[in-house]
Amino acid sequence: MPRATLDLQNAGDLAAVGGQWKVAHGFVPDEPNEGIVPEAEGSPCRLPNYDDSGWEDCGDLGAWRRRGVSFIWYRIKATLPETVGGRSLEGARCLFESCIDDYGEIWINGECDRERATVQGFNVPQRVVVSTEPKAGDEVTIAILAMNGPLAAPGGAVFVRYANLAFEWRESGY
Repeated sequence: MPRATLDLQNAGDLAAVGGQWKVAHGFVPDEPNEGIVPEAEGSPCRLPNYDDSGWEDCGDLGAWRRRGVSFIWYRIKATLPETVGGRSLEGARCLFESCIDDYGEIWINGECDRERATVQGFNVPQRVVVSTEPKAGDEVTIAILAMNGPLAAPGGAVFVRYANLAFEWRESGY
């Protein structure tokens, strides 16, 4: 199966999608106690129309951020280009691939694939479908909730090992 990727940590590939990662600390940034409460219905940061304009630009997803029990959101709005790897997007599917240290959830346009985009384990690579029929000009909001762990005795810090948009073309006749 033909395949091409855009590395969303590479300046050239970020320019191709017109994207800039943003980062903010907390389950709900700018809320008291970072939005950590005994019960919550969720964080609005997962939603595509959430205003992240006041968040810090994030030039390095791999940079260690916050030790101890930490929740950090990473967000990007990307516009799919006309071609990837010299090929039109026609006949492709688009996936987001990442590995979040230590745990992470991935939200695509405000939706979370509850089988593939939720916490899967400690440092487990994740691969979720963005679109089965991507088109040039489609806008995609990717929100990652990263958590340091293990939660009862965290070590290290939060960071994203990699973040790619992958395009796979189905061969005709299949």
